[in-house]
Amino acid sequence: MQLHTIIKGQGFPVLCLHGHPGNGRTMAVFQDHLSLRFRTIAPDLRGYGHSHTSQDFVMADHVNDLCRLLDKEEIDRCLVLGWSLGGILALELALQQGDRIQGLILVASAARPRGNHPPAGRLDYLYTAIAALINFGYPGWQWNIDTFGKRSLLRYLVEQHTPSTYRYLATAVPAYLQTSRFAQRALSRALRQGYDRLGDLDKINCPCLVLAASGDRHITSASSQETAQHLPKATWHLYTNTAHLFPWEIPQQVMLDIEQWLAAHPEIFV
Repeated sequence: MQLHTIIKGQGFPVLCLHGHPGNGRTMAVFQDHLSLRFRTIAPDLRGYGHSHTSQDFVMADHVNDLCRLLDKEEIDRCLVLGWSLGGILALELALQQGDRIQGLILVASAARPRGNHPPAGRLDYLYTAIAALINFGYPGWQWNIDTFGKRSLLRYLVEQHTPSTYRYLATAVPAYLQTSRFAQRALSRALRQGYDRLGDLDKINCPCLVLAASGDRHITSASSQETAQHLPKATWHLYTNTAHLFPWEIPQQVMLDIEQWLAAHPEIFV
């Protein structure tokens, strides 16, 4: 299928893959910065955003869609940056398209993802809905953050409840509403089957940067570190006092670390 795609900048291609629920626009925190030097490609994955589908699919279809996208854009070499689910797809691309993928940046992701999210109650969902809707209309409003945000499920997604973090969170509301039931089914099915690619990671020989948050309850930092330990050429970085959405909590620090890693690996662009 044709994926709705946001392309910015010129230069070496960087494929930016969003998580669940999400869309290409949620990758703006990376794309806006990287597009100053690179050609950045941020698609809506199948069943997300404006990449509509009306039938069930499996996770492998995402990888096939991305391979066709790279073919369409005539990209034979690229760097892949994946956040959460996007990181898992980045690993799959590297395993299937090894000659094409020159480097990986895995953000809050893992080859054997594990979470420790506590059970959610009715009030959790109620406060989350209220906080998200108010924040969509009035992004970063401190009263909403203190009254509803810190008492909602957002407390498991971020640890730094700042107005700037919540302004990023406002972009997640349309992404959540546009995520199809088919995308939810595909992900749920893969998780039930026990997704585990640790045993294959020794086949990925490109430089990899693995970034994780100490407070991540969705994909724990331990599972991200486990992935880094199995990758032959991995650099590992852990951020304290942050959670799963840490690029929206500390965007300047994250981009600085990415830039330093890119500078240390010029072979990616040769």
